[in-house]
Amino acid sequence: MNEAIRNLEPNALWNKFADLNAVPRASKKEERVIAFVKHFGESLGLETHIDKVGNVIIKKQASSGMEDRKPIVMQSHLDMVHQKNNDTQFDFDTQGIEMYIDGDWVRAKGTTLGADNGLGVATIMAILESDTIKHPALEALFTIDEETGMTGAMGLEGGLLNGEILLNLDTEEDDEIGIGCAGGIDVTAKRNYILKTPKENSTAYIITVQGLQGGHSGMDIHKGLGNANKLMNRLLFKATEEFDAQIASIDGGSLRNAIPRESNAVIVVSNTHQEAFLAEMQLLTQDIKAEFKSLEPSLKIEITTSKLPKKVMDADAQELLVKSVYAAHNGVFRMSPAIADLVETSNNVARILVKDGNIHIGCLTRSSVESSKMDLANSLRSTFELMGCEVKLSGDYPGWEPNPDSTILNVLDEIYTRMYGAQANIAACHAGLECGILGQNYPDMDMISFGPTIKGAHSPDERASISSAQKYWKFVLEILENIPKK
Repeated sequence: MNEAIRNLEPNALWNKFADLNAVPRASKKEERVIAFVKHFGESLGLETHIDKVGNVIIKKQASSGMEDRKPIVMQSHLDMVHQKNNDTQFDFDTQGIEMYIDGDWVRAKGTTLGADNGLGVATIMAILESDTIKHPALEALFTIDEETGMTGAMGLEGGLLNGEILLNLDTEEDDEIGIGCAGGIDVTAKRNYILKTPKENSTAYIITVQGLQGGHSGMDIHKGLGNANKLMNRLLFKATEEFDAQIASIDGGSLRNAIPRESNAVIVVSNTHQEAFLAEMQLLTQDIKAEFKSLEPSLKIEITTSKLPKKVMDADAQELLVKSVYAAHNGVFRMSPAIADLVETSNNVARILVKDGNIHIGCLTRSSVESSKMDLANSLRSTFELMGCEVKLSGDYPGWEPNPDSTILNVLDEIYTRMYGAQANIAACHAGLECGILGQNYPDMDMISFGPTIKGAHSPDERASISSAQKYWKFVLEILENIPKK
């Protein structure tokens, strides 16, 4: 199956992507991919270095005739988001990604594809390996842990790189040139609750929300897609408010930077309320599906009977939980007043786990404006503290401030217009790119971001456009040949 991918054009890019996707590379579990890239650089006889946090740096001298050009850094991150469908049997720790071709798209069988940011990594590897591609002095920077904290970029020390220009290959629309991005902060709320015995003469139900698209919690947050945690909470609110239901457990969402696609809850309802409960939940389910019919056509909400659990939440903690999750902001908080159609600030209620006397709620708050980011983070903190949670703000990272006077921006803009007869979309994005963090230790480095078209990142629907990869590859080669002189 992956052999068909190797036959795609450009061969150099897709072959390196297939090699990379054979290596498990979850965030915070990058040992094997670090060793893989280190071996790759050393096998080419290139200077290869692993820094103190695990970033890999490979240096290559300028091609003949390109020695007078400014030295560059090409940068992508090694880790990928691991998400799979519930019915997909797959072990991310031991298996390579299983890819297939679907028309103009490369997809994975029931899992994330890893094109984010694997196609960027593969691009750099192909250039390092080539004897014919013209380029200036090149430093390849492969960072770790971009998806779950950006600790690779944060840990990169100043003085390791000599490049004057950084090409970040982590943008997901081939007509876009990125010049800025959002920063982010994790908001994590935890508290305990008292375990109680379920009421007598009751029935247990499993509520399942599934079939949502999910997606990137930055790039897709403006689309208004369904969040499984918030939809589940609507169901639980009605069940607890109107039918005195008792919550035994909730398990919704997974990764902080992925819009939750699925949630499961176990509740207990008195048999005297059974008929009315099921009727009202059916009506609410119909309402929710009607609201999301154009955005989430595959949404499923199912309620089935289950074995009675041994314990449920105490009533006070349960009420505070349901009301706090209802109050917690999810989605776009503020649009940018300065840049048209740019989400300035948002939040993703990413993870809710209620089990065995413990509550865990995880959110990722993003913003291109530091004060607005902290405003929303403090709003969430206040909401969860009111329910008695201990709230931790962590993983704070800065945004990347746009520089419209960038020299490398002018180069890419001119090349794109010349090659494709139209202007590129020069924009800041609501995703978290590493440029802002890297710029803290390399403030004089001129930075730009671009990449091939990738859809559905951070979800099992992730797919990479084959025709876009061809367009992007030609763009990369032209950029390398036109790096300004020193």
